[in-house]
Amino acid sequence: MSERNLTTKDILQKEFKPAIRGFNMQEVDEFLDIIMRDYESYEKEIAYLQAELEKAKRQTGEDKNRQSRSKTAASSKTGAATTNYDILRRLSKLEKAVFGSQSYDEEDHMDDTIIRQNY
Repeated sequence: MSERNLTTKDILQKEFKPAIRGFNMQEVDEFLDIIMRDYESYEKEIAYLQAELEKAKRQTGEDKNRQSRSKTAASSKTGAATTNYDILRRLSKLEKAVFGSQSYDEEDHMDDTIIRQNY
């Protein structure tokens, strides 16, 4: 933002020296009053816009935090599903090794199909 040279107080307190062929002091005062009102409205607008900017920054930060948390939760769910699948496969192989391969070949294939459908 650029630095301002005048404030409304500076404009209000400005006095011009009278001259023989100078300006009409009443007209100058009226014009300075208009300028002061403009300055006041600009200052109010700047304050409003700065507040809106801060609000938008906070909202953006909250949105980023929410997205980060949802991504973390989604990746942990995916990891859990993969882990569960691996555990079930290992369990199936252990059962096959312990109880023998009698008719587990067909059931193993069916179990893999069911496990994949669930995940």
